[in-house]
Amino acid sequence: MNDVITDELLKKVCQIRKEIHACPETGNHEYYTADLIERVLKENGIETKRYLDTAVVGILHLGKGGKTVALRADIDALPVEEKTGCAFASKNKGYMHACGHDVHTASLIGAALALAHDKEHLNGTVVFIFQPDEEGNGGAQRLIDAGVLDGVDGVFGCHVAPDLAEGKVGIRYGKFYAASDMFDVTITGKASHGAQPEKGIDALVAAARAVSAIDDIHRTESERCAVSVGVMHAGTVRNTIADEAHFSGIIRSLGKENRAHLKQRFQQCVKDACKWNGASYEIEIKESYGGIVNTDAETRIAHKAAESAFGKENVVVIDEPLMTTEDFGCYVDHASGSFYHIGAGCEYPLHSPYFIPTEKALETAVKMHVAVVKEYLKQD
Repeated sequence: MNDVITDELLKKVCQIRKEIHACPETGNHEYYTADLIERVLKENGIETKRYLDTAVVGILHLGKGGKTVALRADIDALPVEEKTGCAFASKNKGYMHACGHDVHTASLIGAALALAHDKEHLNGTVVFIFQPDEEGNGGAQRLIDAGVLDGVDGVFGCHVAPDLAEGKVGIRYGKFYAASDMFDVTITGKASHGAQPEKGIDALVAAARAVSAIDDIHRTESERCAVSVGVMHAGTVRNTIADEAHFSGIIRSLGKENRAHLKQRFQQCVKDACKWNGASYEIEIKESYGGIVNTDAETRIAHKAAESAFGKENVVVIDEPLMTTEDFGCYVDHASGSFYHIGAGCEYPLHSPYFIPTEKALETAVKMHVAVVKEYLKQD
């Protein structure tokens, strides 16, 4: 692996990362980024296809026959004003690669270039998926619907992680990232003078009881979850019983069964709160990302690849699943796969205006991707 991942290649990849970081673009507007990706891949003899205007897919045929493995990187940025002060900081005011997608993108380009110069030693096909709009409505499912996983046997991806030390790789078996469902609730009561509450139906109190019950869900469930209310509005003046209340939030769950159970329990909390004083209610639940559940066989491959590339001492088996979300789970729902973490080497959290992964993190990601492809294509 070290023969194909040269210092010259890593220097080139670092420069590409700087260019991407300096020109962040939000979901479905990644035109500069997509053009850069396509140009570099083509210059190195890698076939490319464009999807959804800003998605780029590279296809690399290695030797004869063999399986087809996909690697995915998300390419979009966030509406965050950068405060890192780094030499290659964002030139697009109000936008920043604050979630490490610049590293994800550049590392996948690096892996593609490395593998393109090692065709003779492998058999199979590698598909490089550069996906837009992970931070927005999710580009993964739209790409799958467009056919990017057709013929793919396994799929892998990564995310830089600030809680993981520089040079480390994090492996997680089974449930990894949460599914999310966004909810909006409207409770309708009956207005009355504050001096005569018995003549009204207090929507605010019903909402408060519902929110209190909802807040208890994560404390009483056997499996980790998070049900949070982030917005609540009710009433207009202090001396009138509120006839309407609204609140909104997110249900985060692990696995399909638990997802269905939590939605049912959430709705029961609202129903019971309104039954108490006779208020009526409407609930709207919008499904978002479905969570990531890594498949065991592919995770074992990623685990073995990481240990081979970096040594056992630099591989961390992640004990607990996360409540954050990622649309990579869409790929694993359609093809077996695994998602792994790369130590960011940065103490600031994801989405912080100060978040800036190190070049060592970029190098680790390149080497991990290449190691995974080689290990996967060795399998029978």
